[in-house]
Amino acid sequence: MKEAETGGTSPAQRYSQSIRDMLPDDRPREKLVKFGPGALTDSELLAILLRVGVAGESVVSLSQRLLKEHGGLTGLSRVPLAELCELRGMGEAKAAQLKAALEMGRRLLLAEPDQRLQVRSPGDLANPLILEMAGLEQEHLKVIMLDNKNRVLRMHTVYVGTINSSQVRVAEIYREPIRQNAVSIIVAHNHPSGDPTPSREDEEVTVELIAAGKLLGIELLDHLVIGHQRFVSLRERRLAFKD
Repeated sequence: MKEAETGGTSPAQRYSQSIRDMLPDDRPREKLVKFGPGALTDSELLAILLRVGVAGESVVSLSQRLLKEHGGLTGLSRVPLAELCELRGMGEAKAAQLKAALEMGRRLLLAEPDQRLQVRSPGDLANPLILEMAGLEQEHLKVIMLDNKNRVLRMHTVYVGTINSSQVRVAEIYREPIRQNAVSIIVAHNHPSGDPTPSREDEEVTVELIAAGKLLGIELLDHLVIGHQRFVSLRERRLAFKD
């Protein structure tokens, strides 16, 4: 009886409805044209990029599966290209399109930070840094140089590799800020594990940088630790910062 009511389709077949079977306003591309990209879910945006699904799975279902299995767009962006190519429903062409789109989005967010980014709180800076640094497989330490209105003058990567107090040289941290006539700086580094909890080494480095900044007349405003989709401000946690 149920077979007749559903036209002989199985639950799996109905779930894997194709794009052409959707109502026009529910199709991702038509929905984007009519309502704008902000009206689309992550899976619908991804479906437009991937264009077609695979046998038994529509492109929307494929997109939903990829996002679920890899922790959303941020998680998917961290999957290496070679691994993406091996995922069911992908292949080299789709994987390359996805990587290119994610990289364009990342570059757009990071473009000309000095013209648009004024740091009023840790989150103002942490959000673009998460996009840039959360997927890195090694630790990177950046120095963000600010003017007297807390506008970004420049972002500069100083170290790549394990960041600890014995390896970080204070002179390297402050060399570029001195050249740029920076009034203050913020340092930021990522934890590849994804857990942004500051280590004892992180606190020790921060104490040294605060002391050096006072001597040089360049204030260290904060030290941010970047994890996967989250961050920690040592100043907010009152770690190393006493004021």
